[in-house]
Amino acid sequence: MIDFTLTDEQKQLQQLARDFTRKEIIPIAAEYDQKEELPWQVVEKAFEVGLLNIAIPEHAGGLGLGMLDECIIGEELAYGCMGIYTVLMASELGITPILVGGTEEQQKRFLTPLTEKPSLAAFALSEPNNGSDAAAMGTTAVLDGDEWVINGTKMWISNGGVADITVVFATTDRQGGHRATVALVVPKDAPGFSWNKIKHKMGQRASLTSELVFENVRVPKENQLGGLGDGFKIAMKTLDKTRVPVAAGSVGVARRALEESLKYAKQREAFGKPIADFQAIQFKLANMAMGIETGRLVTWKAAWLVDQGLPHGVESAIAKAYCSEMAFDAANEAIQVHGGYGYVGEYPVEKLLRDVKLNQIYEGTNEIQRVVISRSLLR
Repeated sequence: MIDFTLTDEQKQLQQLARDFTRKEIIPIAAEYDQKEELPWQVVEKAFEVGLLNIAIPEHAGGLGLGMLDECIIGEELAYGCMGIYTVLMASELGITPILVGGTEEQQKRFLTPLTEKPSLAAFALSEPNNGSDAAAMGTTAVLDGDEWVINGTKMWISNGGVADITVVFATTDRQGGHRATVALVVPKDAPGFSWNKIKHKMGQRASLTSELVFENVRVPKENQLGGLGDGFKIAMKTLDKTRVPVAAGSVGVARRALEESLKYAKQREAFGKPIADFQAIQFKLANMAMGIETGRLVTWKAAWLVDQGLPHGVESAIAKAYCSEMAFDAANEAIQVHGGYGYVGEYPVEKLLRDVKLNQIYEGTNEIQRVVISRSLLR
């Protein structure tokens, strides 16, 4: 049996996120995009209403919501601002390796504090020079007695520096490839841990993206997730899951593009009638609607697979690649519908395009998603 009906609880979550977005995100989205600042008050308010770190399991004091729940919420938040959504989504990304590779004791130790006050987590895999070659990392971890000593630099880290905990992936042997990686949980106040804000981003300026620097940072051995050599596997399993909320956010951006275009096309007149009466505009709107519906369905399927504990790597790759490209096209067409006004900040559509471009890049470029998909086909 296939049933696309949301449960009463999911409908309540959807409405909660929709109301939160209209009240707390949309009114400030343009301001914080211009200021290039993370709006911490949104983090605080999301914590108050239960929209922050929602995947923390019940045994660690959290809500223990599923992936489909996260996608329902994520679509609504990204409708308001993809950058602000990334702040919350990246915290879930930072939590996921602890869920994937941590023991129940570690989950309680690291995640319960995040349920007690407005707090963020971060995920540190990318480096200045390794790009999509995630196993070719230069950050090292050397075991010294009962402590790991970390040295190196991480790049493009969402929530980097302000997160209470950061899961850092490092190598114990630079010649050892992915079999030599470890995943280590590093607290924000660890001596030798510093960060630098990356400025002048094209979009998603309301999210904090940082360079992280580790200079003889020591963490206890009990902060290691999984065994020696498990780091790369934990990172890949994490991304297989967390690409799904990226797809959900892309659907939210596309929905905003369509609704802004509908509103403008009904008001704007040319040749004596609203431009919505012209087939050229109608086809653009129809294409957006087609993309949103198909994108949401493939995202929900991937989320359902995650929640059922079934293999989902290919489906999450399809959802992430398809939805981010669909949303970019929708935002691009929304600018076209708005004409010259779409090219300036008076209307929100130019920001949609700048923001959603990153969805094609982070958590694995769309080229990497196609590698995942094609390898499965050829296996």
